[in-house]
Amino acid sequence: MHSHTPRPARGLKSTTRIEERLADEARFIKSWFDNPSLAGAVSPSGRFLARMMARYVDPHATGPVVELGPGTGAITEALLQRGIAPARLVLLEFDAAFCALLRRRFPGVRVIQGDAYHLAESLRGVLDQPAAAIVSSLPLLNKPERERLRLLTEAFGVMAPEGSFVQFTYGVMSPVPRKNAKLAFHAEVSPPVWLNLPPARVWVYRPMEDQAEQPLPPQKPAIVFLGKLKMGTEKMQRDLKREIALAKARLCRPDNAHKARATKSKPAAAALRKFPDFDKLHRP
Repeated sequence: MHSHTPRPARGLKSTTRIEERLADEARFIKSWFDNPSLAGAVSPSGRFLARMMARYVDPHATGPVVELGPGTGAITEALLQRGIAPARLVLLEFDAAFCALLRRRFPGVRVIQGDAYHLAESLRGVLDQPAAAIVSSLPLLNKPERERLRLLTEAFGVMAPEGSFVQFTYGVMSPVPRKNAKLAFHAEVSPPVWLNLPPARVWVYRPMEDQAEQPLPPQKPAIVFLGKLKMGTEKMQRDLKREIALAKARLCRPDNAHKARATKSKPAAAALRKFPDFDKLHRP
């Protein structure tokens, strides 16, 4: 009799993969119910979004790659497929159950349990050199603007000067506020990832090398014209004010020898007094 080794049933791998994905969905839903502000989403990131995020990480750059809020590891898997060595990956996760899952699922990857919103403290003594990139799945829009800016500031502090902070969002605008921010940075946005549910975008933030050397944006011609017009109007007001003041001083000067002339000039003096005192005018 010929020995026959039974083959695995067709579709076993995909069935296992589907079961794994369903289990991840259940974990995310439970995490979201336990603490919605920390979970931020009710399902893991889709593979198309994960690939888009991994695309902005250079696999040839030196230094560790830090992932914030990896959850069940959808983006971690995309980073490994991108060519990032497991020894370079540092996963910072708040949830203890997710940390245990990540250690089982990705051997050789360092998993740290900690709070990503206190990034410098959580990574103290962990990184042996500046990070090449930080990839974040944190629900930034659940946090006040000052905490988002503080996170980006701390991220720039542990990254190499040419490093990048990669963040996805379901919103249309940048999750890190750019207007009125004291922190100067470059921002780049990806095309919409329509195949993710819900559709998402990826934002990439990089620190400015030298804020002092950044050239000022050129002023629009209309603004330049209005500025010159304003300066010309102010000069005309100053000149007119000076002439009126000199005329008032000449007409109202007490001189007995010219009383008759001063008496005849009373109508002119009265007319000059009707001019407004420009020093007391309110200027916007």
